[in-house]
Amino acid sequence: MQIRPYLYFEGRCDEAIAFYRKVFGAEVLMLMRRKDAPQGQGGDACPSADAEKVLHATLRIGDSIVQLSDGRCQGSPKFQGVSLSVTVENGTDAERIFAALSDGGKVGMPMAKTFFSSHFGMVADRFGVSWMVYVAS
Repeated sequence: MQIRPYLYFEGRCDEAIAFYRKVFGAEVLMLMRRKDAPQGQGGDACPSADAEKVLHATLRIGDSIVQLSDGRCQGSPKFQGVSLSVTVENGTDAERIFAALSDGGKVGMPMAKTFFSSHFGMVADRFGVSWMVYVAS
């Protein structure tokens, strides 16, 4: 059994994919656009006329899989009540990833030493996705 996060970017999915490719070196495993879906099978879920919007995408980030979509293209994604946790092997990687996620985002807790990690920080990226970045002790 696996649990995979599925994130709806409400019209900004291509931008998010490019951002996560830059930040994490994410690999796009699959990408389907609205225009590629059979009629009545989700391609019409987005009220805009843009057939290029992402119906479904799958990214590999390290050993993890994250799935994404433009959703209903309502323009304002709301990522509340959940954080994605990124565990890295050293402080250099933690600082680099935290800084990249912070670009255009909002720091909730600056990167710092804690009782459970040499480096831990919390940030909401430019899309509002909440991340916890830390070095596993």
